[in-house]
Amino acid sequence: MRGEHTLAELAEQFDVHPNQIQDWKKRLVDSAEDVFGGNAVEAQHTEREIERLHAKVGQLTMEKDFLSKLLGRDR
Repeated sequence: MRGEHTLAELAEQFDVHPNQIQDWKKRLVDSAEDVFGGNAVEAQHTEREIERLHAKVGQLTMEKDFLSKLLGRDR
């Protein structure tokens, strides 16, 4: 965010327009919390939901297999 080089020096070094660097800086400041773990709770909920769905898929697979064998339709 703050470094040894000016905006003009960085723009020249990386061959981008100074406005682009300012935009990147603004976007980082505005969303730094999300980038660096601010959504940890949301990610944890998503992970739990994925685990729940995997368990449901396993349960449904077992039920399907059981019913297939019971009905004599091994596939």
